[in-house]
Amino acid sequence: MFKKIPRTLINLRLIVRIVGWLLIIEAGFLVFPTITCLIYGESDWLPFGATSVGTLITGLFLAWVSHPLSMYAGKRDGYLLTSLVWVVFSLFGLIPFLFCTHSLSFTDAFFEAMSGFTTTGASVIESVSDMSHGMHMWRAMTQWIGGLGIVLFTLALLPMLNYSGGLQLFNAEMTGLTHDKIQPRINQTAKTLWLLYIGLTVLLIFLLQLGPMNVFDSICHAFGTISTGGYSSHSDGMTLWHDSLYIKCVMIAFMFLGGVNFGLIYRLLHGKFKAVMKNDVFKSFVGIIVVMLIIFGVVITLRGQAFGWQSVTVDPLFHIVSTITSTGYSVANFELWGPITLVLTFVMMAFGGCAGSTAGGLKIDRIMLLFRNVRNELYRCLYPRSITSVKINGSIISTDIINKVFAFLGIFIVMIIVGGIIVTACGVPVVDSFFAVFSCLSNTGLGFGMTGSEGSYSELPGMAKWTLSFLMLIGRLEIFTVLVLLTPSFWNR
Repeated sequence: MFKKIPRTLINLRLIVRIVGWLLIIEAGFLVFPTITCLIYGESDWLPFGATSVGTLITGLFLAWVSHPLSMYAGKRDGYLLTSLVWVVFSLFGLIPFLFCTHSLSFTDAFFEAMSGFTTTGASVIESVSDMSHGMHMWRAMTQWIGGLGIVLFTLALLPMLNYSGGLQLFNAEMTGLTHDKIQPRINQTAKTLWLLYIGLTVLLIFLLQLGPMNVFDSICHAFGTISTGGYSSHSDGMTLWHDSLYIKCVMIAFMFLGGVNFGLIYRLLHGKFKAVMKNDVFKSFVGIIVVMLIIFGVVITLRGQAFGWQSVTVDPLFHIVSTITSTGYSVANFELWGPITLVLTFVMMAFGGCAGSTAGGLKIDRIMLLFRNVRNELYRCLYPRSITSVKINGSIISTDIINKVFAFLGIFIVMIIVGGIIVTACGVPVVDSFFAVFSCLSNTGLGFGMTGSEGSYSELPGMAKWTLSFLMLIGRLEIFTVLVLLTPSFWNR
């Protein structure tokens, strides 16, 4: 076992070595779009192949030159490494976009890569259908890799990190209030979660092939669904299969699973049904979806947008599940459903899915904690001497966690305001700016107005795209992991 060596500085050598290992892994992933291009006889195999080789050489070099004195990773190392890895992955992942047949500018390529890895799903590519199959495969893979997390994948592959601060890395990347280990060791937990993730992906690919989707589209959309990323291999997106009730139902089911705590799914597969039925967060998640469906159905009917039973049941349910899980797929133009549905869409984007899922947003866990804490404070207004506590899933939440959640909410709101002001200053309409900022910070990727069904994120100015890219990273790593790097105390000895 690795011995923890007391130190006051960040373990940069260890961070460099792990980044090198991660780049080697990314080089391996880049082989798949290269092979895809060769299968379809596309010239984009060259930029993918060259990027894969270059990434591999860089990773081997970093892993070779770095000789850490200690293999222990502390809290600071975990925060720095996690944020750094997502940026480095995006920088190497954007290279094929620069040299593919339909090349992008550096700004657009970084936006596309960051949007993929953070599973936001916002795209600057105006005509996705014109891209090569290899490019579609890479876009799908970026969001699939980022679904559970890049660092989590490394923890699954490198058992040595179980003894060297793996818990710090796990906590820095995983979402939610608390992080339950479903296995005794961190690397076993990571491996179990990834095996479950892979299993659900394979199952979804198989089920989608049984419908009108071909094999390639099934793979791309399965990656985008279970990761709640939302990238599509067609410019028309899911509206291409709007008439297929089967496809819509299958994707609703798996988007829903993507928004559920994977630890809870694991327990369900092992026959622990009571753990699911007694889970307050899961029940609230289902309850919100049901309530939203009833409201949407009534509003759509009153506005005269009901064209058959699917338009008031399946289509709004698809939109609701896609929004609350931050997937961003759409089978109907929700802008036609009226302002009430738009406001509720905002609410669901903020709520997000359950902690420990691939979904973005504030997370249902935090929303429940906020409401229950407010309820207790109202009660204490009447009975000042009473002692109250906030419970989630039967466990009492500490005051430290409650304070952190309120701080999280405050920063979340501030980031929306500041981001909205910056994007608006770039010349984007106010409503469109704040919707885009909210969408990227919550990793939803939905567009409205300038970025909606009649436009795209490609129309935004460069400064707006860089701002939104930063917000995607903050949203995926849940604010504190990134912003803590900007504090002077982080770099003090």
